[in-house]
Amino acid sequence: MNQKINACQTENTNNQTPVMLVTGSARRIGAAIVKAAHSQGYHVIIHCHRSEQDADNLADQLNDIRANSAKVIVADLAIVNDGAALESFIEHILKSFGQLDVLVHNASRFYPSPLGSIDRTQWDELFLTNAKAPLLLSQALLPYLKRQQGCIVSLLDIHAHDRPFSNYTVYNMAKAAHRMMVQSLALEMAPEVRVNGVAPGVNILPDPTSDQAIDETQQLDIIRSIPMQRIGTPNEIAHSVLYLVQAQYVTGEIITVDGGRSLTMAGGHL
Repeated sequence: MNQKINACQTENTNNQTPVMLVTGSARRIGAAIVKAAHSQGYHVIIHCHRSEQDADNLADQLNDIRANSAKVIVADLAIVNDGAALESFIEHILKSFGQLDVLVHNASRFYPSPLGSIDRTQWDELFLTNAKAPLLLSQALLPYLKRQQGCIVSLLDIHAHDRPFSNYTVYNMAKAAHRMMVQSLALEMAPEVRVNGVAPGVNILPDPTSDQAIDETQQLDIIRSIPMQRIGTPNEIAHSVLYLVQAQYVTGEIITVDGGRSLTMAGGHL
């Protein structure tokens, strides 16, 4: 685990500006959430594992807009398997701005695990980011979120409930566990801390250079299956996250943001 603080940044233990931590937020949906929160006056903590340069660039951009308002923490979420490493991670989070008001679980691994080829590595990796780390981080940060009467928002998936992807059994199971975590923690953490979720549909396509890339024909098929007739955007997810952060009488809820796709989908392939 490595914590980065830009040279212009200093610890502020008396800060009253709300602070949001977003896991996996150097790029894509996570970055959109960070930017949306920052635009509403939040101090933001950008967590990343491998996308350190992207995280640094995002922090620099936000600090140019408002000095000392964004920091970067680099860590493999496997730190939750090591008590001392997890404690150090929590200490670095709190040292960033002296408090934590919002925790957003966005980091996620996503890849197929076809039946017959499922192994322990896939199980451990997919459950780590999509279920285990969100739970253990929520537990570890609960005292600080309680102090601020804060909240947790989890990024889920429309396929985590009744509509599984074919060949993604382990991912489906992990996201389903995360969904149940949201509802369970909403009960256990009330009334001090609210816990909610956002379930995206196709709000961003896989990187064209990744092993999950979708060709043009597949993209057109997906668009035809969405009542709104377009791919969603990361900003639309960010908007829903910020709504849940501000909705003081909402807990245990999961907002679907999929352009209506779940109304016409029976599960199966992308």
